[in-house]
Amino acid sequence: MTRETQQRKCDSGHRRGFWRNKGGNIALITAFVMIPLTFALGMAFDFTLSQTRKDQLDGIADAAALGTVTPTEMALPCPTAAAQAVTLFNGQEATVAGVTGLSVATPGCPDVTSGTTVTRAITVNYTAQSQNVFASLLGMPTLPIHGSSTATSSTAPNINFYLLLDTSPSMEIAATTTGITQLEGLTIAQQTDSTPQGCAFGCHETAPSGCSGTGKNQVCWNDVPGNPANTDNYSLAESNNISLRIDLVREATQNLMTSAASTETADHATYKAAINTFDVSTNVIQTLTSNLSTAGSQAANITPLLVYRNNYLTSGNDNDDEDTYIDAALADVNTTSSNIYMPTPGGGTNNPQDTPQEVLFIVTDGMNDELVGSGGNCGSSTRACVPIDVTGSLCTAIKNRGIRIAVLYTVYYPLDTDPAGGQTWYDLYIDPTTAPPLPNISPDAQACASPGLFYAVSTNGDISAALQTLFQEAVATARLLH
Repeated sequence: MTRETQQRKCDSGHRRGFWRNKGGNIALITAFVMIPLTFALGMAFDFTLSQTRKDQLDGIADAAALGTVTPTEMALPCPTAAAQAVTLFNGQEATVAGVTGLSVATPGCPDVTSGTTVTRAITVNYTAQSQNVFASLLGMPTLPIHGSSTATSSTAPNINFYLLLDTSPSMEIAATTTGITQLEGLTIAQQTDSTPQGCAFGCHETAPSGCSGTGKNQVCWNDVPGNPANTDNYSLAESNNISLRIDLVREATQNLMTSAASTETADHATYKAAINTFDVSTNVIQTLTSNLSTAGSQAANITPLLVYRNNYLTSGNDNDDEDTYIDAALADVNTTSSNIYMPTPGGGTNNPQDTPQEVLFIVTDGMNDELVGSGGNCGSSTRACVPIDVTGSLCTAIKNRGIRIAVLYTVYYPLDTDPAGGQTWYDLYIDPTTAPPLPNISPDAQACASPGLFYAVSTNGDISAALQTLFQEAVATARLLH
């Protein structure tokens, strides 16, 4: 073998050994792999950082959304509260470092009214850019982030309450069975076929006894024999501390104004009240006012109809005690020219141009007693005794305008047993069990009321508590939902 051949073999062996020796390749591969791995770790760090910033911004969005539905903010118009949500968000976002291009949308409105509640749903939406640390080296300076938060609250709406109270003579009955017995015992001298055990009504008369005319045309009367100094039965009941239904209605109205003021404050709503009465006509005790304390004070002026004497409204008007015009009052509250007219209600929110809801409270024994041209059913062809809105048209017309009606029905009470030789006037014309032509009052009174807003209170019942119950049914309790 020549030297040249041996050299070629040696060179070939060295080359094969070089390629078989891979001990230095690990370092090269590691160097190549470290570059993308470093960027991958950097991207993961940037992504985690962006999520941390998003969590911080989400917390700020939560606070901004919830801040618009607190009881205080619910008292503000929705657009005002929504603008404050944006202000609150922007005021806090500076505390989150590394965020650019932040944009928050003004939440949409209006509030939504359903039944007796006003619901506000505020959604705070934001978009932003999270600044990168490592990814910026790859030409990706930021990562987009976005989020939203929604807060919902339901609260009581703003409401105008219109009280329509029965002050006709029938509301002068003693309020309890004990009071009825006591008043009848004090008026035993007033026994007649209609009042065989005395009179249980505290009738309010300017001339309970006296004479009119002269000579053969002179007419004398005494509606209150046996009363001290011939005072009327109203004064007699008062001096003996006998409460009449009208007294309890007055007290209930005063208590209602006090509790309404407390509920208004608790619910962050605005309540207004108007107090009206009816008998032969409708009367204004207090025009619509937001000063519920003033309305409560004015309620002291709720008194029964003052008539001249039995059967006489005035000295020259022998109207046969036809003094209860419930249906006329219902027509008045729905007539624009009336001084007790109720306007068409709104949703009760604080949104611009919105108006309060309207609720009509009726407190009555539910029986019309009025003069009619013909077709009377109450002892004469011109005297009608029919339940409240017996056709249903008057109350329906009011409710069709979106006005809710609450009815407190003070149940009729059969006063005495039949006198010898006949029935009492009540038995003949009012008591549904003995006067078949007349339908029961209660179904018509309940039909007049809106669903859930009817309450019947019997003799010995607590009128004030019943009125409070109706009021609480008519308002919504504020609550915060998230």
